[in-house]
Amino acid sequence: MKRKFTSFFVFIFSIIFIAGCTVNNVSIDDEIGDIFKEKNVEGTFGMFDNSRGKFTIYNLDRFKAPYSPGETFNIFNSLVAIHVGRILDVKGLIDAQIEPEAHQEISLSEAFKQSSNEHFKVLARKIGRDTMKTWVDSVKYGNMKLGKTVDQFWSDNSILISADEQLGFMKRLYFKQLPFRASVQEEVKKLLIVENNAQFQLAYQLGTSTDKGKKLCWVMGWIEENRHVYPFVLNFSSSTESDSKKLSKEITENILTYVGFFKGKM
Repeated sequence: MKRKFTSFFVFIFSIIFIAGCTVNNVSIDDEIGDIFKEKNVEGTFGMFDNSRGKFTIYNLDRFKAPYSPGETFNIFNSLVAIHVGRILDVKGLIDAQIEPEAHQEISLSEAFKQSSNEHFKVLARKIGRDTMKTWVDSVKYGNMKLGKTVDQFWSDNSILISADEQLGFMKRLYFKQLPFRASVQEEVKKLLIVENNAQFQLAYQLGTSTDKGKKLCWVMGWIEENRHVYPFVLNFSSSTESDSKKLSKEITENILTYVGFFKGKM
C-alpha cells in the first residue's frame, strides 16, 4: 500500500534528502516489501522519477542507514582514476596480481565488468590516499572515511554510505553533476549499461560486502523509458550462502516490473 508521509520527521528528512525532495513528492510503497519477502531477504528500495520530481521508497529506516558500498565503489574509483589521469580511459590497462605467481592485465572496462577487486585495489593505489581523500570529500561520499589503507576502505566498513546517498550519487552521475569532467562521467556511465533497446535502457552496478554476518547486496543505477529517466537503488541482506548476483538481478527486475517498467507505459 502506498502512502504519503506528512509527519514533522519526514518534513525534516525531506529537507536533507537528495535535492528538491519535499513532503508532497515522497511516496512510501509498502507493497514492494512482498518482493523482498518472496526471496526471504530484508531490504530497501528507492527510485526518483525525474520527470515528475517524485520519490518512491520502501523501508525508510533502512534507506537512511549507512552500509559499506562494496564493489559499487568501483564507479567512484573509475571516475577519479580517469579524471586525474592515473588511467587514460576505460580502455586503459590495469595489471594486477590475482594469484601468488600469476598476473592479469585487463582494461578498466573489463575489470568493471568482472567486478575485479584486485584490479580496483591497484587502481586505488595508483590514485593514492591523499588524492582519493580529496575527491571523496569533494563529492561528500558517505561518511568520507578511508580507514588505514587506500585499497580496502570500500569493503572493510571504513567508508559507509546509505541508500539515500547512493541514490543521490546515481542521480548526479546520470546528469553529469559530479565534480568530474563531463566526458569522464559520460564514459563511466556507459560501463553501467546492461541492456539498451528501443523500449528502454537499463543500467546498474552490483556490489556486495558483509554486514553483521550476512551478505550485503547493492544494485544501483537507472532505467530510462520513453525518454524519462528513473535513477534507483536497491539494498538488501541475505545469507552468506546465497547467490547474490542472481538474487540482485531477480529482485531488481521484479521491483521494476511491479512499478510498471518493461511495458512501454512509463
